[in-house]
Amino acid sequence: MIAIHEINQVIMVNTEFGLAQALFIIDYGIHTNTIWLCASICDGKIRHFDSNQITIQKNNTINLNLENK
Repeated sequence: MIAIHEINQVIMVNTEFGLAQALFIIDYGIHTNTIWLCASICDGKIRHFDSNQITIQKNNTINLNLENK
């Protein structure tokens, strides 16, 4: 079963193209990597990433991912 989840809160992620905002997560099931649909901050392009291609941006307010540079 395929599930598409719209991300209602702002989640910033680091990608190979720079910083992006995560918009949707697409889950194809247990045998396939989760796909993140993200909007690039620098050029506005929409791109798809496997979950192993991105990291969540550092967030000091909620002490999230503080080791990320």
